[in-house]
Amino acid sequence: MSDELEATVTHGSAQDSFVVRVGGDIDYASASKLEEALDLAHRVNAPRAIVDLSGTDFADSSILHVLLAAQRAHRARGRLLIVSGPFSDTVRRLFDVRGTAGFFVLADDVQTAMALPFEGDAR
Repeated sequence: MSDELEATVTHGSAQDSFVVRVGGDIDYASASKLEEALDLAHRVNAPRAIVDLSGTDFADSSILHVLLAAQRAHRARGRLLIVSGPFSDTVRRLFDVRGTAGFFVLADDVQTAMALPFEGDAR
């Protein structure tokens, strides 16, 4: 559809975190972009990865599959995966309706996500 926003996925390091920023609409056709970035996040040596969904207005259940797989991979290496907002109503509803909000560490924004402590922190 012409009114859909093409998905963008960018990434970079900030403090002790690897931040993946998602913009536009994420669905089955574009979920692979997020999957590639999260695979990279899994391979780098940052103790935490943050998925910033603040620029995402629409996401379907494809994003949940990608996030759950990434979370398992991060936990297996003793690393933290945080999903941050602020979340659009559609994205929030996706987590709520699918009953997956409790499976993730959610943060209101990237700055809050960076401040969250976890067992692997040497601080």
